[in-house]
Amino acid sequence: MIRNNINIKSKLPDFSNSIFATMTQLAEKHKAINLSQGYPDFNSPQELLTLVQKHIAEGRNQYAPMKGADTLRKTLSKKYKNLYNRAYDWDEEVTITAGATQAIFSAITAFVCEDDEVIIIEPAFDTYAPSIRYNGGIIRYSTTTPPDFTINWDQVKRMISSRTRMIILNFPNNPSGKNIAAADLEKLHRLIRNTDILVMSDEVYEHIIFDRQQHISLATHEELSKRSIIVSSFGKSFSITGWKLGYCVAPQKLTHEFRKAHQNIVFAANHPMQLAVADYMKNPQTYVGLGDLYQKKRDLFNSLLKNSRFSFIPSEGTFYQLADFSNISSKSDVEFAKELTIKHGIASVPLSAFYHRGNDHKIIRFCFAKSDETLKKAADILCKI
Repeated sequence: MIRNNINIKSKLPDFSNSIFATMTQLAEKHKAINLSQGYPDFNSPQELLTLVQKHIAEGRNQYAPMKGADTLRKTLSKKYKNLYNRAYDWDEEVTITAGATQAIFSAITAFVCEDDEVIIIEPAFDTYAPSIRYNGGIIRYSTTTPPDFTINWDQVKRMISSRTRMIILNFPNNPSGKNIAAADLEKLHRLIRNTDILVMSDEVYEHIIFDRQQHISLATHEELSKRSIIVSSFGKSFSITGWKLGYCVAPQKLTHEFRKAHQNIVFAANHPMQLAVADYMKNPQTYVGLGDLYQKKRDLFNSLLKNSRFSFIPSEGTFYQLADFSNISSKSDVEFAKELTIKHGIASVPLSAFYHRGNDHKIIRFCFAKSDETLKKAADILCKI
């Protein structure tokens, strides 16, 4: 007799589709304006698109080097020296990845073993936890709360044990839009300076900072940079999220281990797109000017909502704005976000999705990386609620 049923033991039995996929599907079903998932609704820079076409036409369509295209890694090394005064060797300490998500998974796979503990600062992007779980790690959550989302370093200190392998940071933070301060890095350094704990720093919004603030990269700290794996993304910087192109910078010893995971997960990222980005980044203004672009969109969106019943504190970075709806509804943020999509045609993301146990805050996240026309149309609807 042939057995037709196969028993499969899921590594992630309690994980389902991400909230971003769920809300986007709901938006598509109800033809809502999608302010949920974090991607622009306007096209990538034409110069960048033309450069890709050029490299494709020239036949640069085979595998890129596992480490990444030389020209792009040299460009990134120069960027870190100029912006953060940190010299990363372009050949031994810079790796191009198939998006920041792959870089995050590779970093966790490279360093987190079974029963190692990893501290996550909430609210947190939803890819960290499953990546840790896949690798047998144990998650410890340190929670920050609105409106200031201040890290409780005393709480983090209590969580640190002999089994702590990694602490994950994400600043500017998705979803809060909160930036990190140099004082925070000093507190972190004091906690882990005599340990073997690593830091993975998700800095995908590094160039989207507002109100004349500076991005405080882990690369700027002399000691922390020696134990930090820094992940970033070209997708967020250049409106090319569909290209899935990111990178990792880390000291040579850490990069050596990171690349063991990287080459066995994806081997190499898209070659002609790497070459195009390298050419495009020859002009630093292509990325250092991003804060001005998105601050204008943040300010426009917030000004359009000033007469609404939503309340908010302007985002310090990223292209997200949190909005408190407690003056509108007593429903949970998940229920309200779904109602907003179905009934009013505006898709958002509930803040509770970024916490492992949810929360009762009446807050949703809007993405304002949209055309001015889209933002005005969305704000007109939101002001009538």
